[in-house]
Amino acid sequence: MTMKFISLLCVFASLGAQAAPRRLVVASGECKDAELSSQARAFHEALKARQDQDVMTPAAFSERLFPAPSGSFEDLQRQLDAAQDQFYEARYSKAEQAINDALKEISRLPVGDAHWQLYANAQLLHGLNYRSMGKVKESDTAFRNVLRLKPQYKLDPALYAPSIRQAFEKVRGELAKAKKVKLAVKSTLPASEVYLDGLKVGQTPLTLDVAAGTYDITVVKGSAVSFPRQIQAQGPDTPVLVDLAYEGSVAATPFPCLASSDKSDERTLSHAVRLGGTLGVEEVIVVRLETPSSGPKWFAATVLNVEGGQKVREGGFKTPGFDAPPDALAALVDFVTTGKAQPNLVVPSTNGKAPWIQPAGDAPVASSSSSGLDVSAPDRLPEGSLSSSAPQPRSGSTSGLRVASYVALGAGVAALGGAGVVRLMAQKDLDALNDRLNGSGRINAGDTEAIQLRNSLASKGNLLTGLLVGSGAAIATGAVLFALSPSSTPPPVNVGVSATPQGASASISGSF
Repeated sequence: MTMKFISLLCVFASLGAQAAPRRLVVASGECKDAELSSQARAFHEALKARQDQDVMTPAAFSERLFPAPSGSFEDLQRQLDAAQDQFYEARYSKAEQAINDALKEISRLPVGDAHWQLYANAQLLHGLNYRSMGKVKESDTAFRNVLRLKPQYKLDPALYAPSIRQAFEKVRGELAKAKKVKLAVKSTLPASEVYLDGLKVGQTPLTLDVAAGTYDITVVKGSAVSFPRQIQAQGPDTPVLVDLAYEGSVAATPFPCLASSDKSDERTLSHAVRLGGTLGVEEVIVVRLETPSSGPKWFAATVLNVEGGQKVREGGFKTPGFDAPPDALAALVDFVTTGKAQPNLVVPSTNGKAPWIQPAGDAPVASSSSSGLDVSAPDRLPEGSLSSSAPQPRSGSTSGLRVASYVALGAGVAALGGAGVVRLMAQKDLDALNDRLNGSGRINAGDTEAIQLRNSLASKGNLLTGLLVGSGAAIATGAVLFALSPSSTPPPVNVGVSATPQGASASISGSF
């Protein structure tokens, strides 16, 4: 009996070890491209059809990141009208449930004035319904949810009884006296619009005093829309940073996609790894259509390990048009899941570049030390990569001369600026000394202030002479080094000059 139990454990352990990782298939490129979406969907279906494959569906992807409402604005307004009828018929519990359901769907609507108006109407109806149920605290909370973003909101006397309007005004007064939370919202895309509960409240960077509580926040710039999220405004400060450059590149329709103008961009692969972490999958498969400057189109797939941020493998095949060849698609799916390449696939390695990689004159390519991807030794994605282009390699000797010339010239300019500052300070001391002497030209032995001014002038004179000599020498040296070095892009150099009553200083800094 014990041996049987141990055998069963071994079988289960073996099955667990062979279980396929949870995967996500996401397209990369122009997300509205029908050909890209069609072939990406065909790849997803072929992968999903394999036995024991755990692949996130497009519907699950959309529900997690961009949950859609069950109906339109008009449908939800009719749902609120039905809840209002239930309220007037004293079916308060059913009205409460209907309003809660409507609020859940309203939070999924596109942000804007229509969204906010539906939200406000639902909260006001909640306030009426709760008060009829004797739930005064819940009623005040519903009223507060409207007034916290629209403190001047007025109830229509024709629609609301005096007792309701009085309760509403009481909440307004309490809210005005309540301690506020400083909400600071920033976005990686400047001047993005910020919406709270569907209402536009400003542009990033935005600092706003709000009542403590929970808010739905959405950040938008053009077609880029952040993932919907709730924030808890509490304490003296609540900072919120939204990476809209990443979140806005993600689309759920017509197929899960990462928008990218450069399909070989490392930033897109970094975004794919982040997306996999957000959705809790183990591998992300980025599929794309590659169109070299000459030759046929290619359909390529890159497998990324989410935990390690590593590129596991990559392969592709020629695609004649809208639909991918079934045998090539099956071969690519087999390669993605097992690592076994078939003859009708191209698998980049260190022995050669993939045919879809652009020539050097058309787009950035890998350095000469590696002509492709090494499947046996996956590349690790750069952490925090924010740039699609890598700096070009420099020659050590020629670059050193050019950098030294910039340093010398910058130091000369800084010294010259410092000399100007010292000259201005010396003039101030000279004017003060002349006032003390009253035109006599002689300093009395007991005039300690005049003696101090004279000593200060002498010190500044020595400093001025040193700065001028050093400036001339540094500029001359920089000019010579510049003439000896070949042309290259100048590195950024910052020159700083500071002055105090005790003297002056100059500094130079930069990235070389």
